[in-house]
Amino acid sequence: MNKEVEIAIIGAGASGLMLASLIENKKNILLIDNNAKIGSKILISGGGKCNVTNGNIKSHNYLGEQRFVRNIIKRFDQYNLLKWLSKRGLKPTIRTRNQYFCKNSAKELVDIFKAEVSSKAYLLNTKVHRVDKISNQFEISTSRGTVVAKKVIVASGGLSFPKIGATSIGYDIAKSFGHTVNTLSAGLVGFTVQPEQFFFKDLSGVSIDVKITIDKKEVKGALLFVHKGVSGPAILDASLYWSKGKISIDFLPILSIDTLKSSKKYISKTLGLPSRVAKSFLKVLEIEDKASNRLSHEEWRKIETLKNYSFSPAGTFGYSKAEVTKGGVSTDEIDASSMMSKKVENLYFLGEVLDVTGELGGYNFQWAFSTAFVCAKGLN
Repeated sequence: MNKEVEIAIIGAGASGLMLASLIENKKNILLIDNNAKIGSKILISGGGKCNVTNGNIKSHNYLGEQRFVRNIIKRFDQYNLLKWLSKRGLKPTIRTRNQYFCKNSAKELVDIFKAEVSSKAYLLNTKVHRVDKISNQFEISTSRGTVVAKKVIVASGGLSFPKIGATSIGYDIAKSFGHTVNTLSAGLVGFTVQPEQFFFKDLSGVSIDVKITIDKKEVKGALLFVHKGVSGPAILDASLYWSKGKISIDFLPILSIDTLKSSKKYISKTLGLPSRVAKSFLKVLEIEDKASNRLSHEEWRKIETLKNYSFSPAGTFGYSKAEVTKGGVSTDEIDASSMMSKKVENLYFLGEVLDVTGELGGYNFQWAFSTAFVCAKGLN
C-alpha cells in the first residue's frame, strides 16, 4: 500500500482524535494507530468512565515549562471543552476533586470522536516504523506500506499501558529529527518500598488521608497500602515530582499531637487511624498500646515522627501500572502558537509525547485536547 495525504496523524488517542475532529473536512487526513480500535486508552481511563477534565485547571497542576503550559491551556480550557462536548450531547458529571467524568462510560466520548472523524480515513492495526522528510514531504514507513504526507502530527502518547499498544515511536520520531527528548519515566504511579517499610504490605487494602511533601511540593489526598508498597491518589500525584531520594508523609494531617496527651483512651484509638494501621505503627515504633496519658516523653517523640515520616521509595511500579509518562519532547523546541516543531517545518507534536505531565484528575486529558485545539487552529 502506498498512500498520499495532506495530513497524517500518528496516534488515534485523545489528542489525535480531538485534532481530527477539529480539522476542516476539506482537508485530506489519515489517522494511523497500532491498535485495532480508536481511543483504546480513553476506554480504560477513570475506571472506564474517563475523567475528561477538571473544574480547576492551572499551569501549576502540570510538571513542565509553566509559560508554555499556560499559553496553550488558556486557548482551550476546561470550559471550552465542556461546551464542545455539550454541543455533541455529552455532559460530564463532577465527582471528587473537581473531576469531570463521562456519565455512564468512556464509550460515550469515543462514540463522539467516531462520529466526528467518520469522514476521515484511518489505518488501524498499523505500526509506524519511522518517518523521513524528503524535499517538502514526509514519508511514513508503516507495517502496511508507505504513507506520503505534507504534514505529520505526532500524537502517539507515552510509554504507559504497554498492553494496549503504547510504544516509543513518538520519541523515536522526535529524536530522528534532532529534537531533545528529556528523560522518560513512569508518572502517576505507585511506589515500591525499602525493607524498612515492608510492614506497609501487611496493611494492603487500607486507605488513609495523608499529606506528602517532596522538596517544596506538597500534595494531599488518599494513600492506599498495597501488596507492592503504596499507591492511591496522593501517592500518584507525589510520583510526578519524585525522581529519587526521600519523601515525607504526614500520616496525621489534621491531628495535633498535643491535644492527645491528657486523654485516657488508648493511643491506638486517639490517633484517628484505622486500627490495623495504628497498631502496626505502634509495633514498629516499639510503643505499648496504652492510655495516652501514660506515654512517656520519649514515646510521644516517636509518635510525632508520624507527622513527618521520611523514607526513600525503592522505585515505582513501572510503566505497566503508570497512568502517564513523565518527560518527553522538549517544549523549548515547539511553537506554542501552533504545536509545530521549531526544527522541522510541518512536523507537529501533541499531548503526552511532550515534556508536560499533569496531576491526577483529568489534567492530562485536558492537555491532550488543548494541544489538539491549538494545532487545529493553525492547520485550518
